[in-house]
Amino acid sequence: MPEQVKKGRWRAEVQEVSRSGAPEVATVRVMAQTLATFYAFGGAAGLVMTVGHGSRADRWAPLLLAVVALTAAVVAGRWGSRWPRNVFHLLVDAATALICATVLVSPDAVTALAAAALTAFVVVDAHLFFTARQALGHLVVAVTGITVSLLLAGGVALTAALALDLVLVGLGVVIRRLVVLASGASRDPLTGLRNRRGFDAAMLELMSESVRTREPLSAVLIDVDHFKSVNDAHGHEIGDRVLRRVADVWRAQLPAGAVLARHGGDEFSLLLPGMRGPDALALVRRICALHPDISLSCGVAQYGDGESASQLMRSADRALYDAKLLGRGRAELRDGPGLRSEDVVASPARASSITSPSAARTSTTQGTPSVLPMPRPGPCSTRKVAPTPLSPNRRSSPSV
Repeated sequence: MPEQVKKGRWRAEVQEVSRSGAPEVATVRVMAQTLATFYAFGGAAGLVMTVGHGSRADRWAPLLLAVVALTAAVVAGRWGSRWPRNVFHLLVDAATALICATVLVSPDAVTALAAAALTAFVVVDAHLFFTARQALGHLVVAVTGITVSLLLAGGVALTAALALDLVLVGLGVVIRRLVVLASGASRDPLTGLRNRRGFDAAMLELMSESVRTREPLSAVLIDVDHFKSVNDAHGHEIGDRVLRRVADVWRAQLPAGAVLARHGGDEFSLLLPGMRGPDALALVRRICALHPDISLSCGVAQYGDGESASQLMRSADRALYDAKLLGRGRAELRDGPGLRSEDVVASPARASSITSPSAARTSTTQGTPSVLPMPRPGPCSTRKVAPTPLSPNRRSSPSV
């Protein structure tokens, strides 16, 4: 595939993400830390602005608002990483309200303008945290609110208020462009999916969300069977076509909230929030059946209490190893702390189907693949397996 076409596809994917979804750099943890930082500096600025200005009676209201901002900084820094994403809309609007109130109670026009400049924090938050439309909505609210507050406070000319508005709008445009570029750093240029970096960041957030809400979470590792043979026999252009086909089919079929990534080479990874292991296995089997000409081996694992990210992915990796050991072109579910015993169906044929690891590998690698990886006898199997000593960790776990 020509390099210009690849770059064009990558840019289109990044632009689509920027329009339709929140920036990928804005995890809940990042949002909480950023919001806490801005509240803290805004509160500190409010304290400084009121010192030495006006009478003591004129200063108590701005000081009280500054203390409220500092308290919000402590709360957001301590507990913000556990909050749902929608809460941050309220907190950004609350920051706008605090700034407008500070402008209205400022003792003079200079202090009012200094307080209004804190709206820049709101603009950065909105464009870093939310989708383009949502960020625009927060920007309109902030600019309108601060302009009206400056005019009501008195002593500030309309032209000065409008000049500040233009600065805020320009800041929003620049921040949005930078956020889109940063999100692109977490994208695979060939498929438009997340790369390893983006997947690791999403995993941390979804695991934290699973602990907070007690909702299940499943992870899937996907390998394209005989992919090296395709590249060797037919060239990398055909191999790239296979990878894009897998990415396009799976992306179209996955539920909202699912995270699909390409780790590199022929390896894909998938996170399914709100889905238990058996349900995830059924979904994987259904999607596999949509491209019978491309054989995939898939390993599924459900997140269990107390597991780390590396432990979860190690379980999925071992299930993937089992899938390859049993003949490729199938999906296996790994028994683990995320599953109850009644969820795991015993596999009587498993023992008889495996004579030895070397024999299994030999039996599954014979033959020469066609233009696409070798077709499998049928869609991914739904057989579930329990841990066995024949399932070592084939590759390193994610660095999260």
